[in-house]
Amino acid sequence: MRRLQAPSPVPEVCVIIAARDAADTIATAIASALRQPEVAEVILVDDASADRTGAAAAAADDGSGRLKLIRLSVNVGPAAARNRAIAAATAPLLCILDADDHFVDGRLGRLLSAPRTWDLIADDIIMVRGREAGSAAGLVTGPGRPQRLTLATFVAGNIPRPGAYRRELGFLKPVMRRGFLERQGLRYDVRLRLGEDYALYVEALAAGAVFAVTAPCGYVAVERANSLSAQHRTDDLAAILAFDDAMLDRPGLTPDARAALRAHRTATAKRWQHRRVLDRRRAQGYAAAVRELLGTPMAWRHILSVTLAAKLARLVPAAAPDPEIRPRLLLGPERRLEPVR
Repeated sequence: MRRLQAPSPVPEVCVIIAARDAADTIATAIASALRQPEVAEVILVDDASADRTGAAAAAADDGSGRLKLIRLSVNVGPAAARNRAIAAATAPLLCILDADDHFVDGRLGRLLSAPRTWDLIADDIIMVRGREAGSAAGLVTGPGRPQRLTLATFVAGNIPRPGAYRRELGFLKPVMRRGFLERQGLRYDVRLRLGEDYALYVEALAAGAVFAVTAPCGYVAVERANSLSAQHRTDDLAAILAFDDAMLDRPGLTPDARAALRAHRTATAKRWQHRRVLDRRRAQGYAAAVRELLGTPMAWRHILSVTLAAKLARLVPAAAPDPEIRPRLLLGPERRLEPVR
């Protein structure tokens, strides 16, 4: 009896990587994408790097002809860089990979084995620190039964919890149907250099997207204190506030979605006001900072608690790193969403 071979995966995914000064990590990211049989193309946008990012990316080419490099002479930010890649893509599915992250082998095959009732699908992210990356594969379980994100759940899941690991749902890196983005006229908001993922997913969900989330399939994110997402500049936060305001003016949103957007705006406004106090202190001294603080009574509790925590952290000696620390999941088993139907 002749043995039947399993059909080869269809190369239908474009992996998009926007990179700036990522020479130390870009080769790992690109190689992990090229090892995925479902990948038809990898588009690397070098966003005016000052280091050897472009050369390191070119050296990671596997010779299959799937790697495309776009080099920008002026830094445009991750949103505009990703839009350049989307414009150059030809594959029907788009997948974002950050320049300092990588895929476990088989990640896309596991993710795409879920029923295709979605417009966007993401797996729980495996968060690692530095040398933990080698043990990340132990948390891969496969898609399981996908769950669905609603607009209200997604927005509420982007409000940070003080004193806890960051677990915002905007960190998810989905595979997206390019056709859906085209029909809805959606692209990354180039006015945002922080929160561009959050904004795109909010707009997609508001437009009726089915956003499925599965158990971990193998997206590995490296937590870095100096990452762009950890840096909240005043102008960046103001741009997110403006986005939330625009969404709140949008007709047709459900009451729970509006409530979540208002809560997200309030939390962002407190961080924005905190940055304004720090800016005023840096530019004009403590007296000016106190005057700024007195003008933001709704943010007092947030500002004072964050300031106190920072001062205590400087006073109390840091504990020695735990050599047994393990990777963690962004969402974990306790996050419950709606089943995808």
